[in-house]
Amino acid sequence: MFDVPVGQGPVHAALLMGPRLVRPVPAEVTEALLSAQITATAGERSGFQLAFDLTRNGLISRRLLPEGFFDPKTRVVVTVTVRGTSDVLFDGLVVRQEVGASNQPGHSTLTVTGEDLTLLMDLEERTAGYPNLPPWERVLAIVRRYSGYGIRPDVYREKIAQPPHQDLRVHYQTGTDLQYVTELARANGYTFYLEPGPAPGHSSARWGPEVRLGVRQHALNVNMDAHSTVDQLTFAYDGTAREEPQARWQDPANRQSSLLPQPSISPLRPPLGKRPTPALKRRTLSGTAKQQRAQAEAELLARAAVSADVVSGSGSLDVNRHGYILQPRRLVGVRGAGRAYDGDYYVKSVTHHLRPGSYQQNFTLSREGLEARGDHVRP
Repeated sequence: MFDVPVGQGPVHAALLMGPRLVRPVPAEVTEALLSAQITATAGERSGFQLAFDLTRNGLISRRLLPEGFFDPKTRVVVTVTVRGTSDVLFDGLVVRQEVGASNQPGHSTLTVTGEDLTLLMDLEERTAGYPNLPPWERVLAIVRRYSGYGIRPDVYREKIAQPPHQDLRVHYQTGTDLQYVTELARANGYTFYLEPGPAPGHSSARWGPEVRLGVRQHALNVNMDAHSTVDQLTFAYDGTAREEPQARWQDPANRQSSLLPQPSISPLRPPLGKRPTPALKRRTLSGTAKQQRAQAEAELLARAAVSADVVSGSGSLDVNRHGYILQPRRLVGVRGAGRAYDGDYYVKSVTHHLRPGSYQQNFTLSREGLEARGDHVRP
């Protein structure tokens, strides 16, 4: 697509398109690309926007656009290579195109907007029963319907097992596959998203807890003079964000109801901060009394975990200076922000801004408390 000089070597971006199987676009399309913006957020659908120079007699205007090369549902894959390592930034479908015609030469543009492949799961409503299948097996059955697009399941058993009881209830899906899978994820404190790669045309569908364990990415350095890699970094601490949910459950044998014990959120949210934030609010969940006990316990755990992140950070970096691509939905360390805010964070979202000669990233971070848990942050 285009090269950007970065650190000790260039960044090379490439664009592949096709109806289902993708291949590199013609050189004229590569040369016409003005910018690419890609956003990936935990628990939400990723999206992209590509802007092309629409020269009057160019290949795009003359042949590709009229013949449907950029039509909705065309598959688009964007890859970036930094220091010899390639990453797939996006794998999705075109949903919209806009043409801006101008009287001034070189100012006419074609803007193509799209969403990731979860769009396929949100196009058709269906009613389906899943007798004797726990939530994770229902998700597995749904995700496998999309294997033709190179999507492989990365599905985890729920933290609180919910064995099915067909004699009591058969679980039914109403709505789209994406709505049902997302609803099951929220009910268990999980997240659902597509992770593109590692090769173009392939992606994994993660249904499970957020990735808050494992190797940290290269640290974001701020306020460290020549070692700074981040242009700016802003933190916020919202003491009212965390809730202590309460759930009441009724024993069908004796009709006695009682409050369920407060769960530990560590299985879903391994602590990243040394000083956790206490919950100032209490909220009572509705509808849990008549659920199966395991289902009510899972909902209580999910609600407690979702509200735990009270510390958030946002900033931007220049990949030229940082030397690495900051990946969303993984852990990263922060250095130079002071004792309260240094340490490890979960990367909630990343927006890539690519132009010839420029590669910027805006990002947001989150965790549940102040101060680093260890004395060392990975550089």
